[in-house]
Amino acid sequence: MSNELELQELTAGEAQEREGLADWRVLRGRLHATFRTGSMVRGAELVERVVAAAEALDHHPDIDLRYFRVHLVLVTHRNGSLTEADVALARHISAIAAELGIPAAPAEPLEVDIAIDALDIPAVLPFWQAVLGYRPVSEVGPGGEPDALEHRSALGPYVWFQQMDAPRPQRNRIHLDVEVPHDQAEARVAAALAAGGRLLTDRWAPSYWVLADPEGNEACICTWQGRDTAAQSPD
Repeated sequence: MSNELELQELTAGEAQEREGLADWRVLRGRLHATFRTGSMVRGAELVERVVAAAEALDHHPDIDLRYFRVHLVLVTHRNGSLTEADVALARHISAIAAELGIPAAPAEPLEVDIAIDALDIPAVLPFWQAVLGYRPVSEVGPGGEPDALEHRSALGPYVWFQQMDAPRPQRNRIHLDVEVPHDQAEARVAAALAAGGRLLTDRWAPSYWVLADPEGNEACICTWQGRDTAAQSPD
């Protein structure tokens, strides 16, 4: 595969529809997979094989090794997007796991972002940057200023700031965006409703559903679907 083809950017939909990626789910522009190893030894064996494959392809995943599972995340770091290189490595990793008899758990990947509504984002963002020890990301808001923060080692949740047009004193100003595999979203919404939650709107589904707990605290169940045309978060 040529370097030019390897770096060809893919949309979330294009990546998710590639053959050989049944173990993988797109969350917030990255490919995620969880493998249930059942032990640290088996996990270390999987990681060792994955590292060797990554070195051979000169393309490297983020790896989280726990006692009972291994979680991997793929994105092409040089351009911050999904590419054919990520698809190729994902297929290699799935083949290694299958050879080792380690099953995937495609319903488990999860991304949780914190969304903060603000009237003056440039005034609010530095406070949260200082409190969290985060750094601004390259994304910028309408005024050309950063509108999101990230952990320096990608170990904490992403924090982004949503522009408000007017104060909303009767509504919470911080909510969670919970991005789940696209084929799990409706079940997650149903479970939240069965647990006493309320559906505030599904206007933007399947990009996201806006829910509230019994006291009105809000959360969004999100997927990659519809992001080309839908807004990123409700007003």
